[in-house]
Amino acid sequence: MKRISIIIAAMLAAAVSSMAQVADDKGNVVDTTSIYGERADSLEAAVFVSRQAGNYLSKGKDIRTEVISAAGLCKMACCNLAESFENSASVTVGYSDAVTGARQIRLLGLSGVYTQMLDETRPVMRGLSAPFGLSYVPGQWLESIQIAKGSSSVINGVECMTGQINMEHRKPTDEKPLFINAAVMSDTKMDLNIASSLQMGYKWSTVILGHVSGNVAPHDMDGDSFLDEPKQLQFNLSNRWLYMADNGMQIRFGVRALQDSRLGGQMLKGEDGEHVFYDKDTYTLAPKPGVPDPWGSDILNRSINGYLKVGVPLNEDNSQNIALIADYSYQDMDSYFGSTKYLAGQHSAFANLLYQNVISDEHRFTLGLNGTFDRYNEDFARLVTIQDISKSGVTDLANVGAFGEYTFHAGDTFSAIAGLRADWFNHVSDGAARFRVSPRVTLKYIPVDEIVIRANGGRGLRYSTPLVDNIGVFSTGKMYNGSYDEHILEDAWTFGGNITYYMPFGASSNTYLSFDYFRTQFAQQMVVDYEQGPNMIDFYALDGRQSFTDNYQVDFSVDPVERFNITATFRYTNAKIQLKGSEAPVEKPMTSRFKGVLNLQYATNLNKWIFDFTASANGSCRVYDFMEDLKDENGDLLYKNGRTPVYPLLYAQVTRRFKGWDVYVGAENLTNFRQKDAIIMSDNPRSAAFDASCIWGPLMGIKAHVGFRFTLWKKA
Repeated sequence: MKRISIIIAAMLAAAVSSMAQVADDKGNVVDTTSIYGERADSLEAAVFVSRQAGNYLSKGKDIRTEVISAAGLCKMACCNLAESFENSASVTVGYSDAVTGARQIRLLGLSGVYTQMLDETRPVMRGLSAPFGLSYVPGQWLESIQIAKGSSSVINGVECMTGQINMEHRKPTDEKPLFINAAVMSDTKMDLNIASSLQMGYKWSTVILGHVSGNVAPHDMDGDSFLDEPKQLQFNLSNRWLYMADNGMQIRFGVRALQDSRLGGQMLKGEDGEHVFYDKDTYTLAPKPGVPDPWGSDILNRSINGYLKVGVPLNEDNSQNIALIADYSYQDMDSYFGSTKYLAGQHSAFANLLYQNVISDEHRFTLGLNGTFDRYNEDFARLVTIQDISKSGVTDLANVGAFGEYTFHAGDTFSAIAGLRADWFNHVSDGAARFRVSPRVTLKYIPVDEIVIRANGGRGLRYSTPLVDNIGVFSTGKMYNGSYDEHILEDAWTFGGNITYYMPFGASSNTYLSFDYFRTQFAQQMVVDYEQGPNMIDFYALDGRQSFTDNYQVDFSVDPVERFNITATFRYTNAKIQLKGSEAPVEKPMTSRFKGVLNLQYATNLNKWIFDFTASANGSCRVYDFMEDLKDENGDLLYKNGRTPVYPLLYAQVTRRFKGWDVYVGAENLTNFRQKDAIIMSDNPRSAAFDASCIWGPLMGIKAHVGFRFTLWKKA
């Protein structure tokens, strides 16, 4: 019945949705949230962005913001959002486990659940959609990605802790009636994206976005009987609309539907020599001798989303306006891991009402009310050799907040943004206060044209969803202990700053050297601890112990000659946590100490040929204490001194551009580096020591890809 309901809902495009923007007296689109500045939905704006570097630091933003432009999204195959950050040291992307294919990001050295993901200022990838959400945003659907570090504006909610990643999609007003991108990888993964922007007069426009991807053949490159990536098939469809009234009012709405199926785990051979895969209906903890009964995972994700954004100017010059943003989504996740099942549905709603007043060029303020509501319906049963648990029920998590934000600009020299939120939370345990106040401040100072200094800080709050936030725990035989079914209100403060020096050399004016420092300190946190005992995962609240992360980063970019860009970035992370029973903080396990990235891009005259090369050095991390004695097939320790090795990754791509066509060929992980023995006890997945969640490196070796892009431009 749920499947039928979702299909029907997907067909009803009346499920609207949207974005709060209005037009000024010149017809330019103004983002009333004022976080990412003004943006013009025009052909000229799109062309301007495409001429910029693939990755660059925005000089005009008040908060430290790295932009991955449309050109940057074309530097590699970029099949989805998870694969769009390889040129960035700010964001690290890795696997959650070696079975499901779920990807997770790290920003400021912390899990991506502490980063607020935004779809054109609407919060997304929350709860059930978080583990696989990065794979559900095709890179070629996007116009740009904006990575803002630290505590950002109070306008979009209170869940931002380490930063915000805002995605700008292709616009209804693009002069591109048809765009097609198709790619195929050497591992048989195929990816097809279609976008069509249509203008129906000067008031109405729409964009239709379609995506299908999947792999044809299973792979087990390391010979451990487990698939390196799951068998997967995804369908993704989105339709976005824009209405622009004569009085400057804008209405944006849209709908999106998705289905993704994944089958991972063991691939064994039957008596007839055919491959046998996991079957959730026949799997047993005690297989018959000689009869293959693979351990595996079977996951089906389906979702429907609708949004509505209305921006209304209150006077002719648009100095005063109001905006309404409303968003609803339903996420359904049916997942099985051996004899463990997790069946869940999530209804999510977000509403934001804003009033903005631009008093003068120096002063403006924004007032508003917003809130989120999540209803989780969960059916969870776990049967492993050392534990048998079963839980089900409905949980409602909600918060409502009032906020105000004041912005002061002293010309181009100084700006200050001061924001304050007051939020009420419905689901706070242990008698703690349900009312929380969250201040945030952003400062920007330009003493001379060549130097930009920024600082910001503030508080972030979010409900934890322990099992979903750490989906890798399902791919283990370990016992769960503690608060794995509770929703602790996590509380963190982040402070930091950035100084950027724009240097007077190179073939462009965008030569810069930048230094960042940010610190995140938790007042409360859900701790998922693998080190409290053998074959056990302990879930508990931080409760007064220490947990903090210091993050340092240096960026350098230069065009030594015309059409040749060099970008180098280095990030160092000091992450520590005080585990239960310990007297002092220790280094957080499975958190890389550093990452360095070097990107080279050269384009011939008229951009007929484009050459991209990216190299990264990925630092070591401390492994869990039970991993220190693991040995390889030769009897040598896998992790000397309890640390993973430093490893390099290389990427390359060549693009040939024709009139309306791009053809590209490239390769990933040219060093062919793979994590050795990624799955612990892969030869006995029914044992308590089985663990496929301890992932720190690549799971697959070198992968080549070839693809094309076709763009049909609107005739004048």
